[in-house]
Amino acid sequence: MLIHPTAVIDSRAELDSSVSVGPYAVIEAGVRIDADTKVEAHAVVCGPTTIGQRNLIGSFATVGGAPQDLSYKGEPTELIIGSDNQIREYASIHRGTPHGQARTVIGNHNLLMAYTHIAHDCKVGDHVILANVATLAGHVEVGDRASIGGLVAVHQFCRIGKYSYIGGVSGISLDVPPYVILAGTRNRTRISGINKIGLKRNGFSRETISNLENAFRIIFRTADLLMKDALEQARAEFPNCPEVACLIRFFEESKRGVVKRTVED
Repeated sequence: MLIHPTAVIDSRAELDSSVSVGPYAVIEAGVRIDADTKVEAHAVVCGPTTIGQRNLIGSFATVGGAPQDLSYKGEPTELIIGSDNQIREYASIHRGTPHGQARTVIGNHNLLMAYTHIAHDCKVGDHVILANVATLAGHVEVGDRASIGGLVAVHQFCRIGKYSYIGGVSGISLDVPPYVILAGTRNRTRISGINKIGLKRNGFSRETISNLENAFRIIFRTADLLMKDALEQARAEFPNCPEVACLIRFFEESKRGVVKRTVED
């Protein structure tokens, strides 16, 4: 192991022999770290936490700390982090709570920039980007390849759909549908349309993007239809498009409600 002599590592922590730990880093009992992960100077990793392969834990990051929840009384909960993630300087990720899922889960290939915060019981997918100071409150779910801009605050229990893009300094208090672009403060949040550039970069076909654009118009811009009727119309017009079906299902499964306002409203 490439362990700096000033690092403090509990004898009950389990580190692969290829893990490197920088100066003054602290790794507590109940932590398991897999191959080729790097823990930089002054980072703190608390347990129970499981960290996969080839992750970077940046300087002064706090990973696996107790949840910031007044009801938490020290019960055994955990944090699970996949592989190939970059968790940059001063980021904080907290374990779950007993009244939630008892675990916080981070997937693979994610970029969590400096000062980002992921609270208790969150679930973050793969290839997600959280820009500087983006903040997820408790129980938030973020779908694969979503991008969340700097200084974005996401309310507890919200869902962020996959392939969505949220502009910086936005306040999110409702679910954000997959595939869309959204920006604005809490009371002025607006969806500007389908995230065409992001979808093209991720290999979606022109036909799929066109189907999503047309479904978007039906769902968001047909004023004379109730939402349930708009969803049924979109389903009927694009019965063989899995992405449209995903968009419709997101609305139907929402518990908090979905952001519906667009820049034309």
